[in-house]
Amino acid sequence: MRLSVAVRSLCEFAARRGDLDLRFTPSPSAQEGMAGHTAVAERRGSDYESEIPLSGEHGALTVRGRADGYDAQARQLEEIKTYRGRLQAMGDNQRALHRAQLLVYGHLLCQARGLQRLTLALVYVEVDTLAETVLAEEGEAQALAAHFAGLCDAYLAWAQRQAAHRRRRDHALAAMAFPFGALRAGQRSLAVAIFRTVRDRQALLAQAPTGIGKTLGSLFPALKACAAQGLDKVYFLAAKAPGRALALHALERLALGADLRVTELRAREQACLHPDKACHGESCPLACGFYDRLPQARDTLEAQGDFSQAALAPVAAAHGICPYFFNQEMLRWADVVVGDYNYYYDATALLYQLAQAGQWRVAVLVDEAHNLVERARAMYSASLSRRALEEAWQGAPKPLRRPLDSVRRAWRAMAGKQQGGYAVLDAAPPGVLAALQKLVSEVAEHQALGGTPPATQAAWLSFYFEALRWTRLAEVHGPHSLIELQCDDKDQQLGLHNVVPASFLAARHAAAHASVLFSGTLSPAPFYRDTLGLPPATRTLQVAAPFSPEQLRVRIAGQVSTRYRHRQASVAPIGAIIARQYGEQPGNYLAFLSSFAYLEQVADWVARHHPQIPLWRQTPAMDEAARAAFLDRFAEAGAGVGFAVLGGAFSEGVDLPGRRLIGAFIATLGLPQVNPRNEAMRRLMAQRIGAEAAYEHIYLFPGLRKVVQAAGRVIRDEADQGCVHLIDDRYHWSKVRRLLPQWWQLDPDTSGIPPDAGS
Repeated sequence: MRLSVAVRSLCEFAARRGDLDLRFTPSPSAQEGMAGHTAVAERRGSDYESEIPLSGEHGALTVRGRADGYDAQARQLEEIKTYRGRLQAMGDNQRALHRAQLLVYGHLLCQARGLQRLTLALVYVEVDTLAETVLAEEGEAQALAAHFAGLCDAYLAWAQRQAAHRRRRDHALAAMAFPFGALRAGQRSLAVAIFRTVRDRQALLAQAPTGIGKTLGSLFPALKACAAQGLDKVYFLAAKAPGRALALHALERLALGADLRVTELRAREQACLHPDKACHGESCPLACGFYDRLPQARDTLEAQGDFSQAALAPVAAAHGICPYFFNQEMLRWADVVVGDYNYYYDATALLYQLAQAGQWRVAVLVDEAHNLVERARAMYSASLSRRALEEAWQGAPKPLRRPLDSVRRAWRAMAGKQQGGYAVLDAAPPGVLAALQKLVSEVAEHQALGGTPPATQAAWLSFYFEALRWTRLAEVHGPHSLIELQCDDKDQQLGLHNVVPASFLAARHAAAHASVLFSGTLSPAPFYRDTLGLPPATRTLQVAAPFSPEQLRVRIAGQVSTRYRHRQASVAPIGAIIARQYGEQPGNYLAFLSSFAYLEQVADWVARHHPQIPLWRQTPAMDEAARAAFLDRFAEAGAGVGFAVLGGAFSEGVDLPGRRLIGAFIATLGLPQVNPRNEAMRRLMAQRIGAEAAYEHIYLFPGLRKVVQAAGRVIRDEADQGCVHLIDDRYHWSKVRRLLPQWWQLDPDTSGIPPDAGS
C-alpha cells in the first residue's frame, strides 16, 4: 500500500528539534505572506520559476510539495518565509524546520532535473519593509538524498501504523451498531439526513427538538459515513462545556475503544500547568526540549490507543512536555475532535488551519448552532478603549511609548470631533488606523518581551493584541460590519462590530467535506443560512417532535405587557399567574424574566404575597458551584420556583427531566434591548434586506429563539408532562406565533390572569 505525505508535514513530523518557543513573534497574515512571496518573485529575472510542483518516492512513501522558486541560471533553489520584526527573535526550532523543508525540496529538484549540486537559499522577508535576508548554502545531491531518506524512514514506520489504524477504524465503523437498538423516530430522520449530507458533500441545517438525542443522532451517521466517503476526521463543535461533555459521553457509548481515537481540545487556561511561565524553554520546563521528547511521548500515546484528556495528561507528565501543546500535536492523528466553535471558525482557528495544511476530508458537526450567530459576530469584531490605551502607555517599555503617543494623538483628534454618545463611522479613522499600523510594526520590530513572562506586561500587551486584531479587521472592513465610536464620561470605545459573519465563515464551510448545523431552534432557516455563510443549496430539515401536544400545555397571558414602560404594572399579574399555577399543581417551575432587576421585582412580589411558595433566584456572575446549587434545588420530590434571566445560564443546555421541572413561566419576548448599536445593526441590515426583515433579524428572531430554548427545558422525553405560560400580549401577534414550535397547542384560555391579580 502506497502512502503519501506533503513536504511540510514530513518535516514537521521528523525534523523538529529543541524547545517549544512561542515567544512573542506576531505572525504575518496570509495576505502579507502572499505579498512577500510576490515581492521576491518580481525581483528575480524573467527565467525565475515559481511554485514548482515536485514529488519523490522512498519505499512505499510518496512525498509531494511545491518549491517556492528556482533560478535555473544560478542553480539556486529558494524557500521563502515571511516574518515580522527581528529575524534573530525567531525560534531555533522554527528555523530548523524551514531548513529541513529546503533540503527536501533540494533533493526532489535534483532528482527531477538530474542535478548533482545546487545552491539552497532560505529567503526571509520582513513583511513591513519587504527586506530580504538570504541564508545560502551549497547542496550535494548525494547528501540531500541521504537527508531525505532519513526523514522518510522516521516517518514511514509511523505512517504505516496510522494506515493500519485507519483500516481497523473503517472496518469498526462499518460494523458499528446503534448502542440502543433502534433509533427514535425523530432521531432516525435526523441521522438519515446527516448520512446523506455527508455522502453527497453538502451542507445541512437541521432543526430538531430537545429530547430526541441529537448528539448521538448526529455522531452516529457521520461516523458511519467515514469509511464510505474516505473521511479523515469528524469535528464536533459545541459552544458550551456541557455540549462537549455530552458528545464525549455519546462517543463512549459507541464502545469502539482504540479503534476510534477521540480527543477534546481544551482552552489553554484549563490545560496549562505553569500559568506563571512564558511558553519557551528559558521560562517553562515543559517547553524546554519539547520537540526532543515529543517522538517518544507520541509513540507511547499511540500504543495506548486512547487520546482522551485523561490518558494524554499522564503521558505528557511522564515525558516532561506541555500537555496543552502535546494535545495539539496528537489531534493530527485523532479520528474525532471535540472542541469549541472558535477552533474551526475563528480567524486563526487551529482545526481549520490543520485541515487545510493536511488536506483533510472533514465532516463538521455544529451543536446548538443557533449560538454560532453571536459567537461568529464576536470572532470578527474588535474594540479598543481610551482607558486601555492610557494603561498600555503607562506599562509599556520606553521605546514603545513613542508609537503609543502617536496613537494617543490620533485618538484625541478623532474623539474631538465626536460630541458624545454613539456614532457609526463610514470608515476606520485614517489617523488612528495609520498610528495603530505603525504601532504594530514597531512593537514587532522591538520584540519587547524577550524572556519576560507576558503577565508582567499585561496592560500594553493586551492593548497591542487587540490593536493587531483591530487593524486586520479594518483592512477587510465592508458592509458586513459597523465601525462605531462610543463616548461617555468614563471612557471612549472604538469598535469594529461584525453584524453578518457570512463572508468570513463561507470559506470554512467550503473547506469541509460536509457541514451539519443542528439545534432545537433554527427557524427561519434562510436567516441562519444567509447569516452564517452557508451555500444557497444548503439542505434543511425540520424534525417532527416526538412529543404529543397533550404533553405540554401552553397558555398565553395576553392581557399583560412586559414592555419596559409597563414593567411596574406587570409585576403583580405575573406573580399572580405563578402563584395560581403553583397552587393548582405544586412542583418545580422555572420563571424567566428579561433582567435581574425585573426578576427581583417579581420574586419579591411572590415572596410577599405567597410566602408558602419556596423560591430561589439566579444572581449575576454566579460561579460554577452556585449554578450547580441552583439546579440542585430542582429535586425529583421537591417543589418551588426558580427565578432566572432569559438567555442566561439556565435557559438552555439544562436537563431537568421528569418531576425535576414541570413548568415554566416566560414573562418576556426576549427581544434584544433597543439601543444605539442594535439600531445601527438594524439600519445596516435594512440596506441589505429591507426594513421589516431587518427588524426580525436583529430583534424578533433572537428573542423568540431564547423563548423556545427556555420552554424546551420542560419536556425532555416522551414521558414528561408540563406547562408553559407565555406572558405578554405580543404572543398573539401572527409574526410571533409563526416562530413557535408547530407541535405546541396553544390553550384557548388566553388570559391566565386571576381576577384578584392586582391585589
